[in-house]
Amino acid sequence: MLTSAQCEIARKSRDSRYDGQFVVAVKSTGIFCRPICPANLPKESNVEYFAHSTQALKAKYRPCLRCRPESAPGSWAWQGVETTFMRALTLIDEGALQEANLPDLATRLGITDRYLRKLFANYLGMSPKTYSQYQQLMLAKQLLHGSHLPIQDIAISSGFNSVRRFNDAFKKHLQLTPSELKRKKPSDHHLELELPIRGDLDFDHLLSFYRLRAVSNVELISETSYQRSFSFEDQIGVFRISKSSSNLSTLKLELQLSKLGNLRKVISHIRRQFDLDADTYTIEHHLKACGIPIKKTGIRIPGIGSSFEAGVRAILGQQVSVKAAINNLNLLVANLGQPLADVNETFAQTSLLFPSPATLANADLSFLKMPASRKQALNSFGQYVAEHGYDDVDSWLSIKGVGPWTVGYVKLRGINEPDCFLDSDLVIKKALALLPNAVDSAQLSPWGSYATFHLWQSQSE
Repeated sequence: MLTSAQCEIARKSRDSRYDGQFVVAVKSTGIFCRPICPANLPKESNVEYFAHSTQALKAKYRPCLRCRPESAPGSWAWQGVETTFMRALTLIDEGALQEANLPDLATRLGITDRYLRKLFANYLGMSPKTYSQYQQLMLAKQLLHGSHLPIQDIAISSGFNSVRRFNDAFKKHLQLTPSELKRKKPSDHHLELELPIRGDLDFDHLLSFYRLRAVSNVELISETSYQRSFSFEDQIGVFRISKSSSNLSTLKLELQLSKLGNLRKVISHIRRQFDLDADTYTIEHHLKACGIPIKKTGIRIPGIGSSFEAGVRAILGQQVSVKAAINNLNLLVANLGQPLADVNETFAQTSLLFPSPATLANADLSFLKMPASRKQALNSFGQYVAEHGYDDVDSWLSIKGVGPWTVGYVKLRGINEPDCFLDSDLVIKKALALLPNAVDSAQLSPWGSYATFHLWQSQSE
């Protein structure tokens, strides 16, 4: 945790590197702000600091309408604390307590619900259910500011079972009514949100990486945006992510969903794919100290829609060029992809879903221009994932035709594992040979994945 003295320096300088790491509550106004808020600076004696916005809400402060704390990037203040607590935060942020009760969540974490409540009391000073409701309210506030959804749809999207409960919670905890914040007229237009970014972001690098590997009718990459269709748990839809015209510290997200609900989980999934919570300042400082050349700042992990899709891409990419792999990937999707129903005209160019494991398992792959052994590996891979699920990536090594490089690639791009250094990759080996001093994965930990992308970038230049 930052000290009060560090928080004071950060808020007075409005240092963007600390945005999301704490909030500033002003006693005289009853409002809490981000440290970068442009409002006149209050006296130090008139403020108190909280590590998380939910703590400020619990202390009866309401969020600033000017700097909008709900739009701050995810906090790294909890790094280094108990892993179980971190997992619980992630699952609750994705809506776990809307889908199940507290004992079910505790069982999923392998602990008792009493111990789970104790963890939240120790680290946040509130119960898991209170934390979950505060997160629902902050998402709802963002939707009220930036979307065209009617209030009743916003209530459902943010996890409330009824508009009445939503209104009551909003007035009780934020001292505002939803209608006071609703600035856009309701319509059936697709959903728009702003996604906050932590650290530097080289968005052009992300787009270039995706553009070279884009799948027709699933992905569409322009000079300023990335668009794709997706199937995530019980949600099907299309999203587009682009640079915000008004705020350099956010990206604009546009969504068309098959149904309301589970929005928190979908947003979390997209944030994971684009690695928006990575603290690039800390990561790049560490890599420089290890001797990794940083040719571009703000490089993130360009994630893939799912670990299954990453596995398919990796198998198709074995011992061939990127161009040859993508040609086969396009053939695969053109033949086996599932059409999206009722696609908004805005997203018409991404109207196919990536094939499912079950579809791949039973497919005749004679149309692919590759060895029969690799086609069989694709069928076997689809069959294994259809039967056993996505979670245990290491177990995929038991599939004939899936080796350590393939699993490493899946960990790198399929689940955005931060410490996956692909030192067996040929390009990485060439890059390491050019460095003045030897580098190994132990030195680079816990940021080996970022070293992989920075070395790939150094070789491309």
